[in-house]
Amino acid sequence: MSKQGAEREGVVEQELEIIEEAVLTLRETGKKAPEIKGIPTGIEGLDDLFFTTVFENGKAKLIPLGGIPQYSVFNITGISDTGKSLMAEQFAIKQASLGNSVAFITVESPAHFVASSMKMRALAMGVDEKSVDENIVFIDAASFNKLREDIPTLLNTLAYAIKKYKIKFTVIDSVTGLYEAKEMIARVIVRQLFNFMKKWYQTAIFVSQKRSGQEELSAEAAGGFAIPHIVDGTIVLSKVLINSQYTEKIYKRPIGEIVRLFRIDGCRMSGHSTDTYLLEISESGLVKIGPSLKEIANKK
Repeated sequence: MSKQGAEREGVVEQELEIIEEAVLTLRETGKKAPEIKGIPTGIEGLDDLFFTTVFENGKAKLIPLGGIPQYSVFNITGISDTGKSLMAEQFAIKQASLGNSVAFITVESPAHFVASSMKMRALAMGVDEKSVDENIVFIDAASFNKLREDIPTLLNTLAYAIKKYKIKFTVIDSVTGLYEAKEMIARVIVRQLFNFMKKWYQTAIFVSQKRSGQEELSAEAAGGFAIPHIVDGTIVLSKVLINSQYTEKIYKRPIGEIVRLFRIDGCRMSGHSTDTYLLEISESGLVKIGPSLKEIANKK
């Protein structure tokens, strides 16, 4: 159709753009690919559940990575009281103890309340309080409504903190609070957060909540599958009440106890265990990964 004909028909012709810079061979883009190495989480039993592959004598061999992959963005999801925030805090404290600056974005609870619990957790982990004081940088989105409601403002504030404190690790607890009244655009918000973490080479932990009725051991969270479809990997936490002889037999725990479960629901950047494990929370509030259900079932 000619330009004049298109105008008569009311058709608007758009000149299409070609972005040549976006077309790359694997060889070209591989030059920019970061080395995959493990980042310690501070959670006993977790770091050896991620693997890298080496070839020995012509055969592939799995080697523990020693933590979550560097520069990965991980989502921790689960119902209430399963240990999500505890895991996120232990990760931040571990990195702080190694001398690394960590951005901790508090969305649910004001920063000074989170700081109190983190100091107690650091004490339980045997970490010098000075490490936590100097290396954990709070961004208090719980107290400042603008940070919760306007994602560009939140990300600009985080960029400022990253540059000022040379931050390489970011925790958001929780991303659900950034779209709780607008779950229809959850995917848009999570994508913005994810792209930001990649741009700034952050190793990040997102905490997300499950809605009632969502299957406990699935990666789905508030906002549907918006988060697991975007992030590099998801850790799923759940809990089971031992209320029958059947569950008593499976978990080897007496009736009336609560059993918490842990599993890794995919990781793009490395191999990982596919088993489901017991998750234990100590009296001092520390999370650790226990035996797998497979190991429990094989015990006589």
